Amino acid sequence: MDDLPTNPAQIVFSGGGLRCFWQGGFMTRLAKEGYDFDPQRITGVSGGALAGSAWIADIEQRLLDEMCAAFEDRDSNLDLFDPDENGITPHQELYCDVVNRVLDADTARKIASGPAFQIQIAHPPDTGLPTLTGTALAAAYEAELHIVGSPHFNWAEKMGLTASLVDANRAARDGKLTELVSAAAVIPPVFEPPLWNDRRVVDGGMADQAPLPDPDDGETLILLTRPYKKLPDVPGRTYVWPSEETPADKIDFTNPQKLRDTWDLGAQDAERYLLKRE
Repeated sequence: MDDLPTNPAQIVFSGGGLRCFWQGGFMTRLAKEGYDFDPQRITGVSGGALAGSAWIADIEQRLLDEMCAAFEDRDSNLDLFDPDENGITPHQELYCDVVNRVLDADTARKIASGPAFQIQIAHPPDTGLPTLTGTALAAAYEAELHIVGSPHFNWAEKMGLTASLVDANRAARDGKLTELVSAAAVIPPVFEPPLWNDRRVVDGGMADQAPLPDPDDGETLILLTRPYKKLPDVPGRTYVWPSEETPADKIDFTNPQKLRDTWDLGAQDAERYLLKRE
């Protein structure tokens, strides 16, 4: 366990779907003990785009409460692949509804005027079948994730996936923050790839689970949501991750208690760092 940087210039909120609630518990607990991070640059990808937005606006607890409330009436994931006439699955509709409620006008103003914030999105190759192509890319991502064991990878990119960092401050000023955050967490075939600037979008985490900011300069805290077998040893980078598998699965939308338990695990892991500091 490395020491946490006291004032990193950069913070990265990695992807992981609902596992990203670990990040909320971890950062909220640190804040209570005086870790008043003031980074110059922040990046988020997939569920980390929402977690990073909530952290910047200081609404992590509200996000947890809203997501838990949305899960209360669901007892099955069986309609996971049952899109409506617009191609939107119940999971995607639920997620987008929570994003729209939580990232309201006040939150957008805070993000627009906050530190530089970039959100990674990815685009599948233009085959005319974005959901099918995105599913194939997701399979390549999952294979590399388990075989290579690093948050940084390129198999999906070799298949034609392209990724970019989008200026989330500008998106917030332009009234497009919720659209961007929702687009960042699109996992085919569970979610239908939407359009961003007239191009289909899939989960940016398929290109890199922990994208560094652009420019990449200074001490960096990278908040992962799972352990990896192979982490790069780069001076100035500190990777942190859950001490055990998070109770929440990345796309299980049925159990609000698992979200709370994942949050609590983040808080407990923060305690370990706090004890080490003493």
